[in-house]
Amino acid sequence: MITSELVIDMLLILTVAWIFGYIFTRFGLPLMLGQLLAGLIIGPPLLGWISASSPLELMANFGLFFLMFYTGMELQPRELFEHIWIALATAVGGFVLPFSLGFLVTWLFGGTVLQSLFVGMCISVTAVAVQSMILQNMRINKTELGHIVIGAAILDDILALICLSVLFGYVRTGTVIAGEIFFILAKIFIFFGITVILGQFVLPRLTRRVIDKDGYGFTFGMTIALAMAYLAELAGLQLIIGAFFAGLLVRSEIMDESVFRAIADRFFDIAYGFLLPIFFVSLSFHLQFEWSWFFLAFAFILTLAGFAGKFLGSGIAIKFFGHSTWEAAVVGFGMNGRGVVELVLATLAMEFSRELMAAGTITEPLLTQWQFSALIFLAFITKLLSPLSLKWSVRRGCQPGEYVNYCQLLETAPKR
Repeated sequence: MITSELVIDMLLILTVAWIFGYIFTRFGLPLMLGQLLAGLIIGPPLLGWISASSPLELMANFGLFFLMFYTGMELQPRELFEHIWIALATAVGGFVLPFSLGFLVTWLFGGTVLQSLFVGMCISVTAVAVQSMILQNMRINKTELGHIVIGAAILDDILALICLSVLFGYVRTGTVIAGEIFFILAKIFIFFGITVILGQFVLPRLTRRVIDKDGYGFTFGMTIALAMAYLAELAGLQLIIGAFFAGLLVRSEIMDESVFRAIADRFFDIAYGFLLPIFFVSLSFHLQFEWSWFFLAFAFILTLAGFAGKFLGSGIAIKFFGHSTWEAAVVGFGMNGRGVVELVLATLAMEFSRELMAAGTITEPLLTQWQFSALIFLAFITKLLSPLSLKWSVRRGCQPGEYVNYCQLLETAPKR
């Protein structure tokens, strides 16, 4: 229900986000950093004018939903799957190393083995929606490296899903159940199989009849996005991954170009102009501090381990496929954005922990409050560093020859 309080909150969020975004873009900084700072100032961490609420969270999640559908529309499925093996190696390298470092840091700071495992899993994930936005803003989402980063981020989410299910099963039963892993993989393969069937045989027949009259094209796009999101949810994946694959299905070669552009423009305007500012501002509301040397040391070292682990793990993996050092740096920095999935995983672990402790199954939580706060701190800092480091690595690697295309794309990128 729309209330006067919600209207005032939205008005304040959009106004402050617009002002800070404008200031940041004037100085050549990413717009999303201005929006994050706006949330930090008007939210609970500082002034406390606005707090997190269910309506704001719903709109923020829809911002990610619209963004991922638009991202899928802007990519070519064939080119994305051409780089699937490099993306898989990048995902594995960018998952295993930060997982190991996160486990080690948490254990050295007094965490139990289970707590260390859950922290390691949470810092190993890449926020595919956030990275998609950064890559689009820099105009490199359609390049080979852009496809690799997006593909690897999606595969990272799948690895995190498998890891979470294995850990939950182990905590519940004390053993690793191979059947659960097989069941998860089977659902994921079925989802991809249905996606291929829809993309090759069903949608090409439907899109010939789609027209852009009275918003009918937008309604068609929303219907496909919601249907694919539901199928992804059934497969145990995130809703936004379903929206991304829906965008891949609604491609320009199977429908009228003017209708395709109208759908894409509407999803872009709603996402970037309305819902994503709410997402980035409200994301800062979750930042928590515990002013003790122990917490600050743990949060700082964990953030360093997470950032370095992603950078080195992903970068080393892509080097094995013949890519240069600067291309490896672009991918390493590109995989470092966080802020959504790991917080969801941490929240699920906290809720599951409370249930098991109430039932007497475990005596210590799977995540402590200070570990959870450190994960929020890591997500916030890496979200700040990711666009800056990615932009620096692309510009630093711009040399005549193989890198000139990336430079040209970056120079023509809009200041948003």
